[in-house]
Amino acid sequence: MTERVYNVLFLCTGNTARSVLAEGILRKDGAGRFKAFSAGSHPKGVVNPYALKTLEAYDYPTDGFRSKSWEEFAGPDAPKMDFVFTVCDSAAGEACPVWPGQPMTAHWGIEDPAAVEGSDLEKQKAFNLAFRYMKTRISLLLATPIPRLDKLALTNRLREIGEAEGATHGHKTEA
Repeated sequence: MTERVYNVLFLCTGNTARSVLAEGILRKDGAGRFKAFSAGSHPKGVVNPYALKTLEAYDYPTDGFRSKSWEEFAGPDAPKMDFVFTVCDSAAGEACPVWPGQPMTAHWGIEDPAAVEGSDLEKQKAFNLAFRYMKTRISLLLATPIPRLDKLALTNRLREIGEAEGATHGHKTEA
């Protein structure tokens, strides 16, 4: 029997850093089990070069990323999402589109590495830390026996993952 492939959308405001890191990590680590996407409520139109540099340094894919609007995933022709995770507090507090199929949602907030000012080394350190926190969350997701959990247990598990080390404590999503 073939295991089902789950579609996951990572949301942030600009879709330049955290959501891109998450998409890259899940694209590789969840290959064959998950299909990863990312988008922003107010996309900046360009992916942060430190996000791509960080993915490359950890041997993750860097191809095909672009900063795009979450509206691409809200239409009738969009892939049906099984999970939608907000990875920044501002996106978590915004009114999200109505997602086709009513996916499960959770907030996995992490400090914005793109907001760090200073030397290139300080900026890269912030991206490495965000990568580590996101990789931890995705590893916990991959270890979750999704088909064996009822909706309430899965909802609770997804929220627990969002409280893993490095969590910001912004708004919780209820979509």
